[in-house]
Amino acid sequence: MQLTVEWLRQRLVVCQPRAAVREAPAPPGAPIAAAVLVPIVARPSGLTVLLTQRTAHLRDHAGQVSFPGGRCESADASPVATALRESHEEVGILSAQVEVLASLPDYFTGTGFRITPVVGLVTPPLNLQLDDFEVAEVFEPPLEFLLDPANYQQHPIEWQGAAHHYWAVPWQGRFIWGATAGMLVNLRQCLFAQD
Repeated sequence: MQLTVEWLRQRLVVCQPRAAVREAPAPPGAPIAAAVLVPIVARPSGLTVLLTQRTAHLRDHAGQVSFPGGRCESADASPVATALRESHEEVGILSAQVEVLASLPDYFTGTGFRITPVVGLVTPPLNLQLDDFEVAEVFEPPLEFLLDPANYQQHPIEWQGAAHHYWAVPWQGRFIWGATAGMLVNLRQCLFAQD
């Protein structure tokens, strides 16, 4: 199948909202609101997804692959505003370059975050400027690869005395897993729900 910008827009317009996803039991207390941008880059060679490799010294999720994003701040008007602000701060994507297409179901993590994934179409050139405190590097797997269920694995994990599982997708020596892979699975389910 040829994935095009128009196909992506059409699929996300009719994507039905679904219930939030919880990857593990919630820790005590209210979840911390956060948002990420799922940046789909419209390259001449095809659609890609921009992902970040977090720096090794961070307190939360050090060294992991993630979408650009972070905690919602009181000045943010919405999760979309948070995702766009954080993407600009972390990797230099300008909000004027992003066409917001949809928000996926909130994703609750076992570490106490409620993440709103905001899918946005990003128009190059990107002229990225990485926040070297938070982001070690960025990379762009093809969207077609990330939408292929054959590329995903489920791994068992025991957490707080209970058996759970997490999604993972290896790509060119990298390991995309946990919440990031889970949100990619949700994106795939949303895009192909009508099939």
